[in-house]
Amino acid sequence: MKKLLISILAASLLFSCGTTKTNTTKNSNKEKSAHSTPVNVALSLINISDDKVPVTINPGSFMTETVTYRLPKVVQGTYAVSDFGKYIDAFKAFDYKGNELVVTKIDLNSWKINNASNLDKITYLVNDTFDNEHEVKENKIFSPSGTNIDKSNYFLNLFGFVGYFDSLKKAQYTLDITAPIEFKKSAALQKTGSKKSADGKSITTNYLAHRYFDIADNPMMYGDLDVKNFKVGDIEIYLSIYSPNKKHTTEEVGATMQKMMEAQKAYMGDINSTPRYDIFLFLADGKNTATGFGALEHHNSTTVVMPEAMPAEALAKSLIDIVSHEFFHIITPLSVHSEDVHYFDYHEPTFSKHLWMYEGITEYFATLFQVNQGLVEKEEFFSKIMGKIQTASAMNDTMSFTQMSENVLEEPYKSQYFNVYQKGALIGMCLDIILREESNGQRGVLSLMKELSAKYGKNKPFNDDTLIAEITAMTYPSVGEFLNTHVEGTTPINYFDYFKKAGLEVGESRIKTNYIQNAGALIVSGDATGNIFFTNLVKENSFWAEQGVEGNDIIKSVNGKEMNMINANAIFGAMFAWQPGQDMEIELERDGKKVVIKTKLTQSYTVGKGLKLKDNATEMQKSLLNAWLKG
Repeated sequence: MKKLLISILAASLLFSCGTTKTNTTKNSNKEKSAHSTPVNVALSLINISDDKVPVTINPGSFMTETVTYRLPKVVQGTYAVSDFGKYIDAFKAFDYKGNELVVTKIDLNSWKINNASNLDKITYLVNDTFDNEHEVKENKIFSPSGTNIDKSNYFLNLFGFVGYFDSLKKAQYTLDITAPIEFKKSAALQKTGSKKSADGKSITTNYLAHRYFDIADNPMMYGDLDVKNFKVGDIEIYLSIYSPNKKHTTEEVGATMQKMMEAQKAYMGDINSTPRYDIFLFLADGKNTATGFGALEHHNSTTVVMPEAMPAEALAKSLIDIVSHEFFHIITPLSVHSEDVHYFDYHEPTFSKHLWMYEGITEYFATLFQVNQGLVEKEEFFSKIMGKIQTASAMNDTMSFTQMSENVLEEPYKSQYFNVYQKGALIGMCLDIILREESNGQRGVLSLMKELSAKYGKNKPFNDDTLIAEITAMTYPSVGEFLNTHVEGTTPINYFDYFKKAGLEVGESRIKTNYIQNAGALIVSGDATGNIFFTNLVKENSFWAEQGVEGNDIIKSVNGKEMNMINANAIFGAMFAWQPGQDMEIELERDGKKVVIKTKLTQSYTVGKGLKLKDNATEMQKSLLNAWLKG
């Protein structure tokens, strides 16, 4: 999951993704199904009342007197508690005569049903998460992992609607979704049939899932959609967009996605872990409450939420960074993952120690491939690397990365999770340089991941505790020394030692930045009274300095939208993607007086540390640099 979120009170720009580890020693399944009948699930998207979708579950018969039904507490791809059970209303169980059975809610996500040998079906109503984003105080669900229920759009992360019985997670599921006939639908889950209603106003589509994992791993969108498909190598790409005001189309976005993914495929080479990949893009128009911008990876798809108000060029730039990260997840954890990831517990997960690989290497690939394939110049790549170093340096640089990964739901580790996209990517960079140096440019992190993918693949997990020793045996002692010292160990990395190997040096330079940051450092903040303001760092941002903006200027509105703590994430998310040439207007308050700035954006710069090739770099160093960036 890559999460684009401006947290004003925390004053940090966050990205997040995750993979989890099953605790196989807990909750041994004691329920037994009497037969292997698939669990049938029915969802109705017609005649919706109060934004609640009715769900009916028919599990087949049980032999035991009690069974437990659960909605996920945690889902794959996130390193956070979601508690989808809190969005369930009117949970009821019925016997074969239509009588209600006794149901006990045993925790936020679980219901125990008595007299289960007579259980015929359960029913309940599902609230969407988008409408509750501002109301939920704890375990708020990040929008791309959430759900939307609206007359024109249904954003269906199915784990928000469909749960599981403890004993039936490996059972087949049949899923029947009834929707208005005019709805378009986009779904990668295997379709087995469809049937129109007698009055011709609705249609029920039937899907098959081989186990609960396939329900949870295959999101869908229904409603007023724009859908386009194209091929990238042997992979069929389906792009589905919901743009409520029709501001963005699949023709426009699809051209960007196709160019980007063709470059990714060229970079990855012969990795083909999925024949189909879906991108579900929900564009929030400010009238709905989705404000968590970014994406959530699934094994063969990604769900994305972004602001509809973004100009086309700004949206394209953001999608390149966000979606490319998710698509690279087909390498890891799809093709390379541990036993802990392979056997996932949605109720009581523990966590893998290898976030440096699942998220760090993925983020590194998403950054490196752009310079490798000529989408950006090396100066922009270096700027991104230096930004990650700056951000990582503000975090706990002596914390064991593997220890943080295993304990990421708890403090002091939880607040360090953001570092998987900073130091995690930098770990990938250092490994790449080590491998290139040891092999005279012939091997790198990508070739290592290909070797691991060939050895394991999506159906054969590795042992979480022995991965580092295994990688060392496959490569060089220096790789093992690095991982043991800087990933398992607590010794900070001196990144500049690795830059020297490639003939690079660091010096002060004028570098490009955006309109809410100086090379990774936020120039906006907030206080307990609800004021949102520019910090003193604004003086080092050339655009705002040229407009006369001062530290402590309170931001009252941006492009006509009033700024407050509720919509700040949405506004700053759009500002993050601003591009030179756009018109902008901002109203500030300074010492109780109104200050209005109305102009065209120009490129903003700040002064920071930059990388450049040394004048006396050797041919060997130049060769290593070329192998690193273009190999």
